[in-house]
Amino acid sequence: MEKERMKANRPMANPARRMGGAVLPFLVHGVLLALAAIMLAPLFWLVCAAFKSPEDLFHYTFASPHPTLHNWRVLFEKEPVFRYVANSLFVSSALTLLQLLTASLAGFALAKYEFWGKRPLMTVMLATMMIPGQVLLAPTYKLINHMGLIDTYWALLLPGAVSVFGIILFRQSILQVPDDLLDAGRIDGCSEFRIYWEIILPVSRPMVGAFTLIAFMGAWNSFLWPQIVLQSRHLFTLPIALNNMVDLYSQEYGALMAGTLLSILPVAFLFALLQKEFLAGLTSGAVKG
Repeated sequence: MEKERMKANRPMANPARRMGGAVLPFLVHGVLLALAAIMLAPLFWLVCAAFKSPEDLFHYTFASPHPTLHNWRVLFEKEPVFRYVANSLFVSSALTLLQLLTASLAGFALAKYEFWGKRPLMTVMLATMMIPGQVLLAPTYKLINHMGLIDTYWALLLPGAVSVFGIILFRQSILQVPDDLLDAGRIDGCSEFRIYWEIILPVSRPMVGAFTLIAFMGAWNSFLWPQIVLQSRHLFTLPIALNNMVDLYSQEYGALMAGTLLSILPVAFLFALLQKEFLAGLTSGAVKG
């Protein structure tokens, strides 16, 4: 009886407040959908442009009532596209593996070992991240030219084999691995490299996935440095090949849009594959150590 009396005396909720609480989620979702539509509009236009005829390319804003594969035929007839895609895949994959190996090893050392000069080294590494990459183009080119590596894949791989950004990310992630786990491995007779391979890397899997995506995207979209050091056409990566499609007097805009769409597909597939690891890796790397 006492509970029923208290329930009867309880003031009724404000109808306006209840209505506002019900409407607010719809407003938030509506705003988010509108922003998503704005951000996806250029991508939708690109997809539509890749399947438009030259006559319809600038006549219709988005989809054409007469879709065609003309742009794709021109693209594959005019350029050895598969060769350029294979070059980009090779360079991006090799560079990603190199950066992943060096960044994880260096991050492991900075997170779990104490040695002389560790803090000054960290300071210097952070300072190098403030130097624009364009400033280093001339000295890097001179060094690569002195080594006789111009117009080779090594000119793309060696300068980018180490990522300071990746080292910092892995250090922050590995700091969260308990030292007791490493000590247990040492007691079982594991070498330091085996501890790194069988304990550190599996535990740091989210960061591995996140950095793999970051490194691959950076290597895949790299344009300025490959444009400088590559001279032979059969070594060109896809961004350079697409840039060379822009002629002075005539341009196949439709084929260029088709090539641009083709260049997006590998990165989009990798992001869909590593989406969970990417988000979890960035979260783990953001923890202060």
